[in-house]
Amino acid sequence: MRLTAPPSRRTGRQDTEGMAVASFVLGLVGLLVLNIVLGPIAIVLAVIALRRDTPRRFRAWLGLGLGVADLVVLALLAAGQGMASWSVWGG
Repeated sequence: MRLTAPPSRRTGRQDTEGMAVASFVLGLVGLLVLNIVLGPIAIVLAVIALRRDTPRRFRAWLGLGLGVADLVVLALLAAGQGMASWSVWGG
C-alpha cells in the first residue's frame, strides 16, 4: 500500500517557484531585520531556483539581488557604527 502520491514533474517545478518567492521575501525582510541570517539564505534559495530553471526567474534574480543587498547593508552598518546591525543582547 502506497501512502504518498508518485512524484511528478509538476511537483519539482512548483518547488522552484516556491524557492524563488521565498528568496525574494527573505531578501526583502532581511533589509530590515536579521540581514546576517536572511541574506545568505535568500542567496542560496535564489541560486538553487535559478539552477533548477524556475519559471519565476525574475523573482529569483530579485531575491538574489536583495540577499546581496542585505550583506552590503550589514557591511555598511558594521563599518559605520563599528558593530552589526542587530545584537543578541540588545546593546
